[in-house]
Amino acid sequence: MSGLLEVPVSPDCEGLLRNIRREGTPARTHFIELFLDPEVQEAVCERFDLLSGLDPGDPFFGEKRQVAIQTFLGYDSVRCGLEGLAMPLRREETPDTAELSRMGGRSFVDEHAGPITSWEEFERYPWPDPERASTRALEWYEERLPEEMCVIGSGGFAHFAEYLTWLMGYETLCLALYDDRDLVAAISRKLLEMYRVVLSRMLAFDCVRIIWGSDDMGFRTSTLISPDDLREFVLPGHKMLAAMSHAVGRPYLLHCCGKIDLIMEDLIEDVGIDAKHSFEDTIESVIDAKTRYGDRIALLGGIDVDFLCRADESAIRGRVRETLEACLPGGGYCLGTGNSVANYIPLDHYLWMLDEGRRFTA
Repeated sequence: MSGLLEVPVSPDCEGLLRNIRREGTPARTHFIELFLDPEVQEAVCERFDLLSGLDPGDPFFGEKRQVAIQTFLGYDSVRCGLEGLAMPLRREETPDTAELSRMGGRSFVDEHAGPITSWEEFERYPWPDPERASTRALEWYEERLPEEMCVIGSGGFAHFAEYLTWLMGYETLCLALYDDRDLVAAISRKLLEMYRVVLSRMLAFDCVRIIWGSDDMGFRTSTLISPDDLREFVLPGHKMLAAMSHAVGRPYLLHCCGKIDLIMEDLIEDVGIDAKHSFEDTIESVIDAKTRYGDRIALLGGIDVDFLCRADESAIRGRVRETLEACLPGGGYCLGTGNSVANYIPLDHYLWMLDEGRRFTA
């Protein structure tokens, strides 16, 4: 067996799009990830000397670095959104015990109370202005991205359910769904209007060929709030984004963690998602999801993160082959982790997954 990642892969955005649209079995495995933790990106660059010739002082060093990383690893795209949409939250910090540890530790949103627990705090909150958010990186990609690659419009985007819990605090949100639904509705409308502008601006760039919303709505056994509350306060936002994307020929992908089978029909038939991402073996394997939904949407990723952390090389390669054999025929499947390439996944384990995907032949 040759070395890791030596089987050549060239970016092919058109092939990726055909695959997501389920237009036949792809000629090769296509890869996709919501994101790679910064520590993983740094480790990949160091191990494979990807930054040789790049100037850290270049104002677009970050964008050039992304192209180098994504191309080397075998992806067909880079992920990019608008800059300057940060929303202050209440966070707690804890040390990071990962091998590729994060300087400053990991931070978590306060689950009890966020910055908006009352109408007064809602009025005082420093909402970002999406009209003033920067498109600097998108402008660079529009002019410089290799033509065989594309941008996936994502990043800090479409967090309807998440920002309801982050801004209010999950505990406060649950109480407000009984005591002050008008406040929940006001935050929901604010998010919807903000993301309407954000997506409109992203779609102005031809290089943005795919839109990927990210919004965790569930946990291991159910949705975080009731399906009816999701239908009232969350799903209309995703339906709007999907409709905007479809109106200009872009597929709308959704990352959502947790057990959300109670709203899957809503997501497919009403919202109109084109693909579902985030799979955990303890909830539903991607192979089972392909069997249930693969004739209507694409399924993305699914190599369970816990499995990737613990399994040996033989098991990882076997799992990848099994998944591709089950999910690749007919299209509608991209290989990747069940969630994201977190810094606690051993780097070699992640690379074995990619390498086996490169070697796979249908």
